[in-house]
Amino acid sequence: MKNGGLGGANTLTGLNFEKKVDFQKLLGKIPGYEIRKISGRAGMEVFFENDLVAMCFRKHDFYKFLSESGIYWKSLISKKLLPDDALLVIVRETLFIIEVKYQQVAGSVDEKLQTCDFKRKQYLKLVSSLNLKVEYVYVLNDWFNKPEYKDVLDYIHSVNCHYRFNELPLSWLGLPVKKV
Repeated sequence: MKNGGLGGANTLTGLNFEKKVDFQKLLGKIPGYEIRKISGRAGMEVFFENDLVAMCFRKHDFYKFLSESGIYWKSLISKKLLPDDALLVIVRETLFIIEVKYQQVAGSVDEKLQTCDFKRKQYLKLVSSLNLKVEYVYVLNDWFNKPEYKDVLDYIHSVNCHYRFNELPLSWLGLPVKKV
């Protein structure tokens, strides 16, 4: 996400983000990882050295996954939330909602950061019958590392949500890392 930076998945231990992000492509570029579509099913499967470790869902695909799991979202929440990316890490039984926020000038993203608690709780309602935990994480660029964002960043942590700057370490997500 650095202006003029190299970007892409240029490490073996994490995902480095840029302005335009394709989470699944970044993950698939990391040695040992492969992303596969299952015919007729929602989302993409994430394999590490041929072992299924996670599933990825984007936007409406997440609701297809819920339907396949016997969950009817309209009976649980009143309006769809469309995640940039949702990553179900199987071994952790955790659904990570990953929202990438990239700014170069002040704007509406400032206030969107304050909605993470509500959204995390809505996602938790949707997957609680699957006995999944929910972690809500923002991947932010350096714009948000300014002193005027201290209060909102403190708030994000105070409501059990997370933020990372420019990258998302695989180990933080509970995903395996290739031994070098």
